[in-house]
Amino acid sequence: MSKTIIISAAIFLALAVAIGAFGAHALKEKLADDLLQIYKTGVEYHFYHALGLLLVGILSLYMPSNLLNWSALLLGIGIVVFSGSLYVLAISGIRWIGAITPIGGLSFIAGWILLIFAVLKK
Repeated sequence: MSKTIIISAAIFLALAVAIGAFGAHALKEKLADDLLQIYKTGVEYHFYHALGLLLVGILSLYMPSNLLNWSALLLGIGIVVFSGSLYVLAISGIRWIGAITPIGGLSFIAGWILLIFAVLKK
């Protein structure tokens, strides 16, 4: 599972670079300032949590754990739901999509809490 987590993290990190560059170059002149800031927030959290996912993958090499597997899954879901909803909101301007963003935030929090429990258990 460690290999899958690390590969997933690398994919999420590559996507964060591409999505961030797209925003900086293609959207800079097209989005209103508030929407561009929302987009940037999505990229920022995408990067942070993809790096966290990489950390979980590396830890799982040394201390395999179902809790770490669940932590990784929740961080990945958080990236898709939290950052993804912010990207869609920023590009489309459809504000109600922001209503699902907190679900991604809860997924991030749960992923980090499971990491704590995995470390405490070992």
